[in-house]
Amino acid sequence: MAFLDLGGLRRHVQRLAPQDGGPPAATVVLVHGLLTDSLASYYFTLGPALATAGLDVLMYDQRGHGRTARPATGYRLEHFVDDLAALLDGLDLTGPVHLVGNSFGGTVAFGLAARRPARVASILAIESEPASRSWAAKLDGILRHAEHELVRETTLAWVAEQRGAHTARLARSAGRLLAQTSLAREIPASRLPGGAELRSISCPVLAVYGTDSDLAHQAAWLDGLLPDCRTTFVPGQEHSVLVEAPYTVRKLTLSWLHECGVRLREPAHAPLPTGRELEDSAR
Repeated sequence: MAFLDLGGLRRHVQRLAPQDGGPPAATVVLVHGLLTDSLASYYFTLGPALATAGLDVLMYDQRGHGRTARPATGYRLEHFVDDLAALLDGLDLTGPVHLVGNSFGGTVAFGLAARRPARVASILAIESEPASRSWAAKLDGILRHAEHELVRETTLAWVAEQRGAHTARLARSAGRLLAQTSLAREIPASRLPGGAELRSISCPVLAVYGTDSDLAHQAAWLDGLLPDCRTTFVPGQEHSVLVEAPYTVRKLTLSWLHECGVRLREPAHAPLPTGRELEDSAR
């Protein structure tokens, strides 16, 4: 565990070296989502498996989240993209890295690939989409609703009853984040990349969606928008694919990196699993 002061922001960073002690096959940066998410989601699901496969694994808490500093303002998408770029620069990661982004973390990854394409070798986006007008409008509604509801004890009691005490604690923390910062108003006001800027994202992209997710319809649009993109679906899952189907996500990620030319120190990996294989592994 480390804390780095970059650009006036104290950041919590976790870095896992290849477990066999050899040189890393590549660097993978794991970018988490908004509000109830943090690097812990990766630490307990994907990160250690990638280190076992011989990868240099970088995880960090985004601004306002986890153990990273929580400024009152500075929460537009471009600030999060700047944070990722500053982290890579601060750690002297000058070559292209592989990005795995969960939910809003994928939107940050797309933002970096559009702005600094030479820094990104590939993107695996889990339940995510690039920023657009429809994305901004949707986030506006979600964040306004959360800002109102997550400070109500009746709401938190319902979450505890339906989802458990741990999820209720995350919801309470998210409510404090929204109450203490301008995040709910700044995210929808972010600078949005144009279509030409998004189409310039030339790195390989794999987008992963749950079949029951409200984002699953993004697949066809994303496939048509990006020059080197395809999508895959995890049967029976909604938005929380990473934490609800971690084995499937690990399998997909390792297969994807192998396909992108990363020489993993795991047994040889087959091509990306088929829909039937994913369905079997999700059971």
